[in-house]
Amino acid sequence: MLRHRRLPRLARCATISAVVLAALPAAPAFASPSPTPHLDAVEKTLRQVSPGLEGDVWQRTSGNKLDASSADASDWLLQSPGCWGDDTCADRPGTKRLLAKMTENISKAKRTVDISTLAPFPNGAFQEAIAAGLKASVEAGNKPRVRVLVGAAPVYHVNVLPSKYRDDLLARLGKAAGGITLNVASMTTSKTSFSWNHSKLLVVDGESAITGGINSWKDDYVDTTHPVTDVDLALTGPAAHSAGRYLDQLWSWTCRNKGNVASVWFVSSGGDCMPTMHKDANPTPSGPTGDVPVIAVGGLGVGIKDRDAASAFDPKLPTAPDTKCVVGLPDKTNADRDYDTANPEESALRALVGSAERSIVISQQDLNATCPPIARYDIRLYDQLAAKMAAGVKVRIVVSDPANRGAVGSGGYSQIKSLAEISDTLRNRLALVTGDQQKAKAAMCSNLQLATFRSSPGAKWADGKPYALHHKLVSVDSSAFYIGSKNLYPSWLQDFGYIVESPAAAKQLEAKLLDPEWTYSQQAATVDYARGVCTG
Repeated sequence: MLRHRRLPRLARCATISAVVLAALPAAPAFASPSPTPHLDAVEKTLRQVSPGLEGDVWQRTSGNKLDASSADASDWLLQSPGCWGDDTCADRPGTKRLLAKMTENISKAKRTVDISTLAPFPNGAFQEAIAAGLKASVEAGNKPRVRVLVGAAPVYHVNVLPSKYRDDLLARLGKAAGGITLNVASMTTSKTSFSWNHSKLLVVDGESAITGGINSWKDDYVDTTHPVTDVDLALTGPAAHSAGRYLDQLWSWTCRNKGNVASVWFVSSGGDCMPTMHKDANPTPSGPTGDVPVIAVGGLGVGIKDRDAASAFDPKLPTAPDTKCVVGLPDKTNADRDYDTANPEESALRALVGSAERSIVISQQDLNATCPPIARYDIRLYDQLAAKMAAGVKVRIVVSDPANRGAVGSGGYSQIKSLAEISDTLRNRLALVTGDQQKAKAAMCSNLQLATFRSSPGAKWADGKPYALHHKLVSVDSSAFYIGSKNLYPSWLQDFGYIVESPAAAKQLEAKLLDPEWTYSQQAATVDYARGVCTG
């Protein structure tokens, strides 16, 4: 009885509540996060391959911003030299923008500046940009701690002296030198496995980062009439913190080994080696600066960590008759599960390619390595490309002109003798999917564009030198892309880069780089489904 008497009162309360709620202002509508199928695929792979390295070597974050410093929303894309269509390259807006951005970021440093690159040390205009930024930071009342790390290839860089670089930088700073603590090191983690730092990073306070393929070398990028074509990106947000965590891993190894002159040459302006400078000074990520999701992903090469002990990854490793050039040498790219787990970037790039449903655009120095001593190519990468072409996905590959090949292959900006090395490998891997060579060639001719790089209508720079391309760039479905230091050809180095999923940014990348690149490079294509060219 009591329950029945209360029902009308409850009904009246519900009616009144509904009227009151209807009179209130509408709650704001929160948009659902944009779908990120490509990052999801990469993250799933990384959790399978290297779960124990999350947070130190790879990390997914949201709330990032691609860091444009002008009214041009696309100038987060730092191209060098950026003189599309001009074979004299008289004006270099991209290089000027890069140098200015380096100075700008460093000038804002309150706590830390982290620089990593391939030896030799930064010089010329790059060193001037670094010094100008540090001087501005100190003059603003800051006392940043600074680390400069280069990876040294044996023999090539025997004269790379950290003490000489330290002294040069401090001299440029003058009185401001007293406001910084500076550590400088050159490192090689494994001579027998050809492993050293190859990352190119500028991380400031764990809040901003610049990374990509650009080495800080004046002779290759600035003081020359035939500059190397290359690309970095700039961002702010939690992904910059991820980069600092990665550099702590490299510096921790470097500091542990600084007593071994065969592995590390180290100097300081005073104080200890600062193995965990980033974590100590920037213990938590910065707050969100935008809405761009990013996966930061690196690799530890050989010698820092043998494997990820937390990984249960058990791949079926592929074989191919032509990947190993010398019997007895290891093939870490194709036949070393433990190497996979310590180098998640390799699996991440394959997963990014594998996530494509419509298109894959690759702009790289090479897809094939110098053989011997490194494995000739990444079988699983080629198999991903073959499977995609067999399914009708359009693939474009632009690589450096083989005329840049050095005396020993990797000594120059190309490691192949002919584009046929790439098309032959693709066709052979495609034949395993289609069942025979004829069907494989048909699939390749219908879905592939393959060319050597050009940046103007002519086949060479105005000074007669071939175009050298140093991009490490992969873009899929006009939605997601990787820019970093990791080559798609086999190399067992310490590398780092970002995978960004943003259709808006991907379209900026196309408009500013990939479209002009193909405008000029397509004349050198040996395979081009759009024009019916197929000589590969």
